[in-house]
Amino acid sequence: MATGAAVPKPPTVPWSFLPLKKSEPVAVRDTSWPRNRLDRYILARMEKVGVSPAPAADARTVLRRLSFDLIGLPPTLAEVQAFQRDYERDPQAAVSATVDRLLAAPQYGERWARHWLDLARFTDQTASWLESTRYSHLYRDWVVRAFNDDLPYDQFVMRQLASDVMPECDLQDLHALGFLGLSPTYWKELQLPPDIIKTTVADEWEEHVDAVGRTFLGLTLACARCHDHKSDPITAADYYALAGVFASVKIAERPVAAADIWAPVAKAREAVEVLEKQIADLKKKKPADMDAKLKGMTAKIAGIKSSTPHYDLPMANGVVDAALYVVEADNKKGTKMDYRDGMARDLELQKRGNPNDVGDVVPRRFLSAFPTANGTPRPFTHGSGRLDLAHALVEEGAALTARVMVNRVWKHHFGRGLVDTPSEFGNLGDAPTHPELLDDLTSRFIAQGWSLKWLHREILCSATWRQSSLTSEEGHEGLFATMQRRKLEWEAWRDAMLEATGVIDLRMGGEAASLAEAANHRRSLYGIAHRHEMEPMLRVHDFPDVAGHTPARAETITPLQGLFALNAPFMQQQADAMAQRLSGALDEKVLSAYALLFQRLPRGEEMAMAREFFVGREEDLAAWSQYAQALMATNEFLFID
Repeated sequence: MATGAAVPKPPTVPWSFLPLKKSEPVAVRDTSWPRNRLDRYILARMEKVGVSPAPAADARTVLRRLSFDLIGLPPTLAEVQAFQRDYERDPQAAVSATVDRLLAAPQYGERWARHWLDLARFTDQTASWLESTRYSHLYRDWVVRAFNDDLPYDQFVMRQLASDVMPECDLQDLHALGFLGLSPTYWKELQLPPDIIKTTVADEWEEHVDAVGRTFLGLTLACARCHDHKSDPITAADYYALAGVFASVKIAERPVAAADIWAPVAKAREAVEVLEKQIADLKKKKPADMDAKLKGMTAKIAGIKSSTPHYDLPMANGVVDAALYVVEADNKKGTKMDYRDGMARDLELQKRGNPNDVGDVVPRRFLSAFPTANGTPRPFTHGSGRLDLAHALVEEGAALTARVMVNRVWKHHFGRGLVDTPSEFGNLGDAPTHPELLDDLTSRFIAQGWSLKWLHREILCSATWRQSSLTSEEGHEGLFATMQRRKLEWEAWRDAMLEATGVIDLRMGGEAASLAEAANHRRSLYGIAHRHEMEPMLRVHDFPDVAGHTPARAETITPLQGLFALNAPFMQQQADAMAQRLSGALDEKVLSAYALLFQRLPRGEEMAMAREFFVGREEDLAAWSQYAQALMATNEFLFID
């Protein structure tokens, strides 16, 4: 180094790397406002700067919030009216009972699974030349069940990395491996030399490290691929210590059956695969007797399938341990992907991220910033290291892992987080607005067995969450002194429309279907998300790119969305269904429309406008369809107060 050159300072340790701090909320002047412990932290901060909480929201608003937050569907008018009576008698008891009811509903798991799938870069389909995703729906269904069963979050994390080697897991838990098994993969043209393919493979390892880091730890670990992290105490050696785990696994479909059931199925499928290859070769060569041979081979395939019990056994999109080496092909032309089953490998540190310029080997281990009791990071010694990594995330990394999830849940309920960069808890991210509250809530979340349902109850039963959104937060942002008005995600908007028109299909689980199909009335969770050919309906409405981790949905209002509301076949179909559903005289139909869509009665001016619109057209079904479509396109239907 030249004389006088500045010595780079090592990154400071982020607040999120530190152990959880115990604290007690300070005394507050307004002792009547808090409803639980978290309220006291929020109110103390408000009082410190001379701000008062917003008034409580009315009963209808609170119930609509609860319903959309927890199950992604609106309440009925009858439920609103019953809740209003209970809310007038005892608001706290009414909210608590409703939270328990909604958390017990199977639709809760569907609503919160969608939030998780955004993080897990879940896809139903991908390009035909990539690894199969034909069983991807089984990972989605596993996530739904996990939320409904309130699987402890630490177990939820671990099973998505290593359920196949966790003795407490059953065969169905193999579907949890879809977090890794459905990872984006990139085209590798094996006619090219190994030096080029090594870069593509290294990009895949980076994707896996990035997804694990941002999803579970809220850290951008991939920044350390080329050099030590510029802002956080994460070294390039840390990166390659983790990347070695993913260099030691292979994406593979895994049988969800006992060995004695699977063995004959595997043998039969191998035989069918051979015959199918022979058929493909035959079609290329086109011999004179091709038709007769094809008929015979096709009959053989049908016979094997029909005579093999469980031939169509579903598989899990998962991984198996296998060390990958990218080597020259045996014929010295092109590249060979050399997977060595059952083995693991440690990677060499790649200088500036270049896999063709390597340094010393880095043993697989956890991040050096999270040492074990002996002062060194946990070594990964069991197979690929997936199980060791899973343990490290919820043991050495427990405070950070739990903080990140607590903040994600908070952000979904409030529209903004205690840390408003939910997947960046390093020095480049936002500092927490209420650090003591975040640590206290996280400590209690862990003490409550990592129960997400407990966390929902704690947040939703607070006075903080129950505030009105009709007051401005201008000048005191980040204090949570009012509720934020929020636009419904595309899925909740579409599902609410199907619910209002009476056509929604609430069957759970199973394969996805195109949302463009007019007959598809299932919840939007079960619509096809394609990694390379996203349906226009999803693109227009801020659906995330399923090729990558999405920490928060974009919230836009665009001309295309307005045009969709006015002209889309889906909107017209739902408007027609609503028109068919309404019955009675004009006033009765208008009352019914408002009850179904907004869970309230129309105001005087709204009823007057309806009467004026329908003069001479009271029995015109097309006019009622236009009216219903106009109501479904309103802000009141699209936003939650």
